[in-house]
Amino acid sequence: MALIVTDSQARLATRLAFIAAGFGVACWAPLVPYAKARCQVDDGTMGLILLLLAVGSILAMPLAANLSARFGSKPIVLSGGLGLAIVLPLLSEAASPILLGAALFVFGASLGSLDVAMNLHAVDVERTSEKPLMSGFHALFSIGAFLGSGFMTALLSRRVSLGISTILSSIILVLLLLFAFPRMLSNREETSQPLFAIPRGVVLVIALVGAISFLVEGALLDWGALLLVGERLLSQERGGLGYMFFSIAMTFSRLIGDRIVARFGNRTILTISGVTGFGGLCLLLLSPVAPFALASFILIGLGAANIVPILFRLAGTQQAMPKGLAVAALTTAGYSGMLAGPAVIGFLSKGSGLHNAFWFLAALFVCPSLLSKYVTSETST
Repeated sequence: MALIVTDSQARLATRLAFIAAGFGVACWAPLVPYAKARCQVDDGTMGLILLLLAVGSILAMPLAANLSARFGSKPIVLSGGLGLAIVLPLLSEAASPILLGAALFVFGASLGSLDVAMNLHAVDVERTSEKPLMSGFHALFSIGAFLGSGFMTALLSRRVSLGISTILSSIILVLLLLFAFPRMLSNREETSQPLFAIPRGVVLVIALVGAISFLVEGALLDWGALLLVGERLLSQERGGLGYMFFSIAMTFSRLIGDRIVARFGNRTILTISGVTGFGGLCLLLLSPVAPFALASFILIGLGAANIVPILFRLAGTQQAMPKGLAVAALTTAGYSGMLAGPAVIGFLSKGSGLHNAFWFLAALFVCPSLLSKYVTSETST
């Protein structure tokens, strides 16, 4: 006889899944310099190898959505998380570009599968709870990432070997998943769906707004410090402070985001988020001194924080497409935007300068506000 999962258990399981996803992917970040040295490749080749992680994620997402519809997101969350745990130690040992690339491809596919499945589970848990929960779930991904990178860095700083460090990290990841698994909903859908479908209607607009949000985040990650240093607002040693303030503000805003959405609604918060992010970027580009520039990163983080959680909620409640395909489309668009962001800014910067390229980001951030009425009116929220 199947065990009955309570609402509180399902919420806990979803939170653990988001923590696990953030923890697992962040454990890889401190390993990158070691992997590059071990494989003896230059920056260009390493960049191509790292791209395979994103390729694996993007290719796996439609399949994960289809399998989640057929079998429920529960087994896909488990298999994706276990994939991360199994491959992580391999990433610490791969000694050739081919082996490292293959491991990163599988690592990315596991991450993409976990990402889609846990967001689908989050949509169903939120619907069952009948109150906003998505922002809090996404905040826990950020917290998990902080814990993962911190744990791995602490082990490596104490000269624990790469192999032991990754194995210990994998054990924590597996324990999180095993604790979450029996508490997850069995949300298998009765209807079948195609493996892949081109986003249409409101899903296409949701995916577009998601791509913009991730594009801005990716651009800030790779170019934010360069802008601050290039504008002589901060020294090179302190250039990373901007993104740190952005991350802190985003996490804080997501922790309180569900209560704000419950009070004011998706449309209002989506509109305010776009205006806040746009204002933050304008402040950054007009800042005469460092304190204003750092404050601008806080504003951008506050604005960007709840856009993606709201979009996942809307993707899960719209009627234009099966929710699995809609969530997969949003996730794929987000990853694509994250990848495209640094490249787009680099291209624009080459032609008109980095300062002007960031004005393009500011213009893009108006879109969530402009499109908020359409995406919320076309979804059953």
